[in-house]
Amino acid sequence: MKNWRDNVYFTLVEPREPGNIGACARAIKNMDFKNLCLVEPPALMTDEAQWFARNAGDVLDSAAAFDSIRDAVSDKHFVVGTSRRRGRRRGVFIPVEEGARRIFEIAHTGKIAVLFGREDRGLYNEEIEGCAFLMTIPAGKEQPSINLAQAVMIIAYEISKAGMAKDKSGDERLLTALPPKTAGQHELSLLYERMENALKLLEYIPPDNKFLRRKIMQNLKHCLGRAGLTDWEFNMFHGICKQIEKKLGGEGK
Repeated sequence: MKNWRDNVYFTLVEPREPGNIGACARAIKNMDFKNLCLVEPPALMTDEAQWFARNAGDVLDSAAAFDSIRDAVSDKHFVVGTSRRRGRRRGVFIPVEEGARRIFEIAHTGKIAVLFGREDRGLYNEEIEGCAFLMTIPAGKEQPSINLAQAVMIIAYEISKAGMAKDKSGDERLLTALPPKTAGQHELSLLYERMENALKLLEYIPPDNKFLRRKIMQNLKHCLGRAGLTDWEFNMFHGICKQIEKKLGGEGK
């Protein structure tokens, strides 16, 4: 049986410091994970990366590189973001412990990408729209910014701790109550496009109000992303959109 930890992918978005990348690899392996993904990493990885990785050179060497976040999460079933900045457009935040438990549960049935933003600017607003939820690490007001590798270590520890809590309790209900496998990010992006078209046909989305359109679709993505759509639910939403398209003159593919 596949280890649930193999379904967790720590994804660094545009990391610039090779030493940070190496330290992240070490943090991941410290907590018994192995999947490191890099979105637009530095062109040259210096010896500093290997030095900071220490005995986690295998994790660093096997890290997968991608040209965009979309490519990095296309085969994932669930995407979670990390951020210290809050705001109306920043999505839904939940405590780290709760998010870690959710990640542990879903990792038994699907792949999860945990996004970490740039060292200096974090994740942009448009990049977190596809996240089911965001986690933030509580920090002091005078120094709220946490080093990238430290953030990866804390999140990896909390996810690992959620798994160890289950092992100690021996409570099999945690596993028997797990949701079935959910639709992947590529499938969901196609569904969101179709839902937006259906809502336009219903005139629920005003054609001349870009802000409201963005807000409606953002909320839909967060809501459905947090829930995770099973194959049956995914097909149901496609069926609803198809009927709307038929009735209101859409293509109804």
